[in-house]
Amino acid sequence: MKKKKQAGGWAETVRTLVYAILIALVVRTVAYEPFNIPSGSMVPTLLIGDYLFVSKFSYGYSRYSLPLSPPVTKGRLLSEAPERGDVAVFRKPPENDETFIKRIVGLPGDRIQVVGGILHINGQPVKRERVDDFLYEPRPGVRNFVPHYLETLPNGVVHPIIEVRGDTGQEDNTKVFEVPPGHYFAMGDNRDNSADSRTGWTVPLENFIGPAEFLFFSTDGSSGLFKFWRWPTATRFSRLFDAVK
Repeated sequence: MKKKKQAGGWAETVRTLVYAILIALVVRTVAYEPFNIPSGSMVPTLLIGDYLFVSKFSYGYSRYSLPLSPPVTKGRLLSEAPERGDVAVFRKPPENDETFIKRIVGLPGDRIQVVGGILHINGQPVKRERVDDFLYEPRPGVRNFVPHYLETLPNGVVHPIIEVRGDTGQEDNTKVFEVPPGHYFAMGDNRDNSADSRTGWTVPLENFIGPAEFLFFSTDGSSGLFKFWRWPTATRFSRLFDAVK
């Protein structure tokens, strides 16, 4: 009887674990997927060490919504188009094997150009307002104050950007890019340190995973998500549960 009870207890534990894993996979596939920020391309909006949730249902579903991205379907199901100003997670074309996070500034059919650091959409300069300098820390021990702006996109979305090298960076003067049908133009908020659509690629609708919704954890780099004993000193408590805008 004792052996039967022990066997039954183990079976129940395994069954509970399997159910928990299945529920987690379903939530990750159809609802929210965690994502961490490994680079500074979206500073000051997102910092290295931020952890956030990506909404999987906001844009509908494609192969990239699924774990391991199996080639089970083309296009999107229940598709909703990204909006200008969204901070979105996607697979970078044309290789489609790296996951990027950038801000969507150009929609299908737009003409995008950067002139003297000013973003132009369809021939019109986007409003850019200088605010207090931003304390930029590209790596531990290196801190500089850099130009900091609020940019207002044509649909009214206001978001911060920084220009680490002023308006003389490599991508601060570009040609005119025409966004193809079904594609989107993505840029980082850290304008002088972002490999984005200014280098010649645009994001197909199919490649989107979803928009970033809110931060659930943030560390200054001295701890990871699972090094809980370091959380008290490493956690950026002021950023927890902030919405991504």
